Amino acid sequence: MSRGPRSICVFCASSRGRDEGLLAAAHDFGRLLASRGQRLVYGGGRVGLMGAVADGALAAGGEVVGVIPEMMVGRELAHEGIGDLRVVGSMHERKATMADLADAFVALPGGIGTLEELFEIWTWGQLGLHRKPCGLLDLGGYYSRLLDFLAHAHESGFIGTDTMRLLVVERDPERLLEELATRHLPAMPRQLNRAST
Repeated sequence: MSRGPRSICVFCASSRGRDEGLLAAAHDFGRLLASRGQRLVYGGGRVGLMGAVADGALAAGGEVVGVIPEMMVGRELAHEGIGDLRVVGSMHERKATMADLADAFVALPGGIGTLEELFEIWTWGQLGLHRKPCGLLDLGGYYSRLLDFLAHAHESGFIGTDTMRLLVVERDPERLLEELATRHLPAMPRQLNRAST
């Protein structure tokens, strides 16, 4: 039975990185979502942490939806084991589709693509384009320096307190998911319709 948001969109690396522990942790996170009855929505790839999180969910009998741009299917990066693989025309369409399918968002370790996805969806929350919780899973302290910078930006007056509260940060996967299920999101001052922007 699902506890918390029904569908979790996961942003993470399409590469393996150098720490095999992170790859295993991504696989475990997919299994955890499946065990909780939560659907995984992700970028549709078969490689790197992306492939690992999908493989983990599939191995545990979970529901997985992949969203991948056509150009990446052509490079043979699509995960062929997913029953619900949605091929879209562009990276912009991919992100919009994943956002529409998800009830919450989690970033695992990754590079500039993962950071771009996280910051965009966090910004959309700040602007009132959605009321869905965003989480950062700081596996092994991977994001510790980023979190130091965000604290610096907050202290410098460039990120407001309510905006900081929109992002749930945890090192423990189960604690993160429970926090996403119970976090009371602050009412942001701007309420916009994404379709009109």
